[in-house]
Amino acid sequence: MFSGAPPVHLMWSNMFDPKRPKVQKAVNWKRLGRLFLPYWKQESIVISCIILVAVLGILPPVLTMNLIDKAIPSGNFQSVLIIVGIMALSAVASSGISALQGYMNSFIGESIMRDLRLQLMTHMHKMPLDFFTSTKTGEVINRVTNDVDSIDGLVSGTLVMILINICVIVTTLATIFFLDWRLSLMSLAVLPFMVAPLWPVGRRMYEIRKATREKRDEMQAIGQETLSVSGIVLLKSFNREIFEYDRYNRLGNELMKSEIKLAMVGRWFMALISAMVVLGPALIWLYGGWLCIHSGITVGLVVTFVSLLGRLYTPVASLAGVQIQVMSALAVFERIFDYLDMDEEKDDPNLPKLNAKVAEIKFEHVSFAYPSGRQAIVDVSFCVKPGQMAALVGPSGAGKTTISMLLPRFYLQQEGTITIDGQDVREVSLASLRENIGIVTQETYLFHDTIFNNLAYAKPTATMQEVIAACKAANIHDFIENLENKYDTTVGERGHKLSGGERQRLAIARVLLKNPQILILDEATSSLDSENEALIQDALTPLIKGRTSLVIAHRLSTIVQADLILVVDDGRLVEWGTHEDLIRSDGLYNRLYKTQFRQTAAF
Repeated sequence: MFSGAPPVHLMWSNMFDPKRPKVQKAVNWKRLGRLFLPYWKQESIVISCIILVAVLGILPPVLTMNLIDKAIPSGNFQSVLIIVGIMALSAVASSGISALQGYMNSFIGESIMRDLRLQLMTHMHKMPLDFFTSTKTGEVINRVTNDVDSIDGLVSGTLVMILINICVIVTTLATIFFLDWRLSLMSLAVLPFMVAPLWPVGRRMYEIRKATREKRDEMQAIGQETLSVSGIVLLKSFNREIFEYDRYNRLGNELMKSEIKLAMVGRWFMALISAMVVLGPALIWLYGGWLCIHSGITVGLVVTFVSLLGRLYTPVASLAGVQIQVMSALAVFERIFDYLDMDEEKDDPNLPKLNAKVAEIKFEHVSFAYPSGRQAIVDVSFCVKPGQMAALVGPSGAGKTTISMLLPRFYLQQEGTITIDGQDVREVSLASLRENIGIVTQETYLFHDTIFNNLAYAKPTATMQEVIAACKAANIHDFIENLENKYDTTVGERGHKLSGGERQRLAIARVLLKNPQILILDEATSSLDSENEALIQDALTPLIKGRTSLVIAHRLSTIVQADLILVVDDGRLVEWGTHEDLIRSDGLYNRLYKTQFRQTAAF
């Protein structure tokens, strides 16, 4: 499933490893940079604004020195007015430029977040089916929503804050060294104590944040499973409220402890930085006072230096905290890129479209094993002629559904070929293949939306007349017309406001709208009562007519009229023929049919 690239967690951990090759660092930061590349014009405006604000921020401390050393001692009030006016104008200009920078920064940040959400969601939609069968839904939802939301601050504010702080530090350093190199060196003396602990604190923050996200995944999965309609019914029917309380409470306590560690891990470090922010100006007052007395520097220069130290130490302290935030966010980026690096379904856009004129289906020596290694299909061969209905029967777990899922390439066989009208399904475009196949499963899925929108999902351009015609053919139109809101009725979560038979008939109407040439029915009537089964069978008649069909059924009475019955056992095709042929052969089908007949007679 994974590509040949190195695992994402190794890529990110290597980013901060001084022993790793430099090329790896360039690759990783280049990947982050690609998120910002489409907005380079807006980024240029943001950078220009940041530089302007940083330069304007130097003016008040420098002008203060002129006030103290020249304007006020000379008694020239006009000079005082001019200097104060320049200070005020610089403050107003800085505020206006900062507002523009804030707007552009928000635009860039939210645009990138939108792009990342869309990229991740689109990628998930293109993942192969076995990814979803082996991954908890809650984990997927957590990464697509919560993980992306948790890096919003980094993309929207933190990275720009890094640029702001760097610009402020650079302009401040240039200014203080221009004013006095001796005081500048004293100002820098405390910086190593502020920077030295960055690495161990950031690394610890990274590890804890990664652990907290994993706990959140588990909690999200529990919520997704137990708060769905099916999950809550299962929970209540087995009286598992206390069990679920204990399970959720245990994870909640573990998450709470991790979050407390996350909050406290850098507090001692930030306390040290706070102490340095106070100690630095104290040293400047001490050394500056000595220079005033013995070397003749002015008081205004010392005051200016102390003012400028705030522009030096505060950004350094902020960068120290930002480094911790970045390290913490990288743990989340790792999870997002981990998903984005997974292989999508292979669909070469240069492949020809499926040209299914008569829809003849052939399986030739097909074998398939799941990623776990379990062999599901072994050397299966059969042919379904155009317009025929072929039924797949056999014990549970025999491989019937797996065979049907290979046709639309939900899975790819390891051996053999599957063709439609002579075209290998692996050598046609995936979109054209699935456009020609309609599927009705045992468990019908409906969105929490109106009946019309659920049906039009198969054909977005469908008119009301087309929808009504499909519903009439599926024996569901009269039921819909008796509803208060008719086709505008909301069906509820997963369609649970409707009965199983009603949902199934809507599914049939939806496939009728799609109008495919090939039909797959996966136990479409197995969980329905006799009355609903009769309605579904009537609805299936116009659906199957003229189409090549693969029908999976447990109730053998529903497929006795099939043109071809394929009997599957333990992944192998053991018998095939018509109902009459298989009854006479006295094989597995005969035994299954007689068993069901006796069970039906007993009731």
